[in-house]
Amino acid sequence: MSRLLMTGTAALALMAGTAQADYTLHVIHINDLHSRIEPINKYDSTCGAEDNAAGECFGGYARVATKIAELREELSGENVLVLDAGDQYQGSLMYTTYKGDVEIEMMEKIGFDVMAVGNHEFDDGPEGLVKLLDGVSFPVISGNLDVSQSNVLSGKLDNHAVIEVGGARIGIISALATDTAETSSPGEAVIFQDEIESLRADVETLQSEGVDKIIALTHVGVRKDMEIAESVAGVDLVVGGHSHTLFSNTEEGAMAYPTMVGDVPVVQAYAYSKYVGHLVLTFDDAGNVTEASGDTILLDASVEEDEEIVARVAELAGPIEEMKTRVVAEAAEAINGDRAVCRAMECTMGNLVADAMLARVKDQGIDVAIQNGGGLRASIDAGEVTMGEVITVLPFQNTLSTFQVSGATLLEALENGVGQVADGAGRFPQVAGMSFTVDLGQEPGSRISDVRIGGAPLDPEQTYGVVSNNYVRNGGDGYGMFRDAENAYDYGPDLADVTAEYLAENAPYQPYTDGRITVKE
Repeated sequence: MSRLLMTGTAALALMAGTAQADYTLHVIHINDLHSRIEPINKYDSTCGAEDNAAGECFGGYARVATKIAELREELSGENVLVLDAGDQYQGSLMYTTYKGDVEIEMMEKIGFDVMAVGNHEFDDGPEGLVKLLDGVSFPVISGNLDVSQSNVLSGKLDNHAVIEVGGARIGIISALATDTAETSSPGEAVIFQDEIESLRADVETLQSEGVDKIIALTHVGVRKDMEIAESVAGVDLVVGGHSHTLFSNTEEGAMAYPTMVGDVPVVQAYAYSKYVGHLVLTFDDAGNVTEASGDTILLDASVEEDEEIVARVAELAGPIEEMKTRVVAEAAEAINGDRAVCRAMECTMGNLVADAMLARVKDQGIDVAIQNGGGLRASIDAGEVTMGEVITVLPFQNTLSTFQVSGATLLEALENGVGQVADGAGRFPQVAGMSFTVDLGQEPGSRISDVRIGGAPLDPEQTYGVVSNNYVRNGGDGYGMFRDAENAYDYGPDLADVTAEYLAENAPYQPYTDGRITVKE
């Protein structure tokens, strides 16, 4: 980056002479809640009632609502914006059962000012996004989507929003990751445009209307957010999502809150309702940021739950409680499905799911299993394993898909899988029945080596039987090479059911890694 990248709570010495800043804005924000309507445990999975009563849980919408209400009360008379950087949808039985109705109800209860479209808002097609757009009373925006050819979305989605706060007009622009067609289901009629170019165009539009305070509310991931902060002139703040990145001045290993790119602060608040971000911006008379400070707030047991929401969530949970609490197995140790691990290297959750897939169909002439790391959405703690926990790990209702491809195609698939590790993309391949070595320092096409299937070297000319999920088989996460596979069958059992049954058959399940994936340093 050509600009200086600074980190830490920032006070920017950008004021000339004795000019005084004259406008302060409090930005409260969340991102990637992923249907964590109920409290979560330390593994980001649904937390049990007993653990919640014992003070061992985090987040959930009742705590999010309490904290945002507290901040609004504390800041009464101040200038406040409450923003959501996308991905309310998908990730728990609440979404599986109610398909967005609960998220919409909770967002309306809190009263957000603006939301960005996340990729998972398309998980049930453009119709799922329309339900959200029609269901909330605040703007939901995305600036780099051309929906003019979409029968259901045309005319419904705005590029940007302008919110008046304390007499000042605040422009909010947005962009969604351009690989959403690979990670969700927007349909062919939704056209994705370059994030940077579309944001620049929206800045120009707002500036031509006299708006001089502009926030980019994005769902593109932290690396792209840094690029936006550097490359899009006129943006005063980037509030991001998608990469589930924790910005914090107190949590070890987190990025500083805010992280400064030149004079532009960038923030994000992890995911799953665990944190709320609070940034304080001061602008001078010309609309330039002169000071930026704040932090994320951990929503632990010290944050009281909103009683009205607790009661409503209990009512909503009633029809699914029996299935959710049914014990299906026991785990001897915690099974690690951490996003940072499973999208970059072999992980115990990846081995569990891939092993379960392969075991189910091994007698059908299937040699290997491939599970995208991004499809693993939580960890499971030691002890009793409930069906609710399994579905939180595997919430997408994917089915087993079996098919045949050549060894050369398998190698191409592995290369795709390791292609965006630095971005934390979900395509990293968790596997069974095979092993391979990854060297991310090599050029694309040369990063995968020593591929062995059933202990024998991969033969590019040989045909292999593969089991994956229907999302990957149909080209999700960049696996387009599987779309034309031979003898494809996409209608196997639900992946969560397969995994639960495998856990039961191997109880108490002992998580493990065995070196099937070697990542060279």
